[in-house]
Amino acid sequence: MAIRDAVKPNGTKPFDSKSFLNVVGDGRTMQKYRKDRVVFAQGDPADSVFYIQRGKVKLAITSPRGKEAVIAILSDGFFFGEGCLAGQPVRMATAVAITDCSIVQVKKIVMIRILRDEPEFSEVFIAHLLTRNIRIEEDLVDQLFNSSEKRLARILLLLANFGKDARPEEVIPQISQETLAEMIGTTRSRVSFFLNKFRKLGFLEYNGGMHVHTSLLNVILHD
Repeated sequence: MAIRDAVKPNGTKPFDSKSFLNVVGDGRTMQKYRKDRVVFAQGDPADSVFYIQRGKVKLAITSPRGKEAVIAILSDGFFFGEGCLAGQPVRMATAVAITDCSIVQVKKIVMIRILRDEPEFSEVFIAHLLTRNIRIEEDLVDQLFNSSEKRLARILLLLANFGKDARPEEVIPQISQETLAEMIGTTRSRVSFFLNKFRKLGFLEYNGGMHVHTSLLNVILHD
């Protein structure tokens, strides 16, 4: 499956975070979140849109029986919480920082005004959300049809920013094996087994952090 983190629709401009912040002006709140801090919880009032300036955020849904399902891992440059713009009264998922993050919060009423008064920004914003939804659909297909080994490889590549316009990070943030297991829907022992397998094959290495190599794509491309 393709690693597409920022596909640009034909005829649209790439999203410009500086222009976005200038348009919002004083209607924004800048906040820093430490790793594992909750940005908002499932069931909280949905009254703001969030934009990730730096870091990575996990979106997860918890069932009435307490089972958690990770629905997206978003990195810098992505919006989340935009359901409030369509009348969503409460949060349908929980957003948690999985690395230290810098996040911009924009109140719903401010975002609606900007989308109404700035048609050019509105067009780019919609295209940006469609791109993000494509990523989430790919995540769902990955979860439904690929093996846990391929799902882990894909998550590691996404965490390292492979497929984005930005230069891949190679060294991914420190994320526990338990969290990786939650992301791909398997057990910690299976994650440990596959990580050791990837390391022995030279797809990744541990040296002051986890270094991911492009050769890890072979796991996804191999049938």
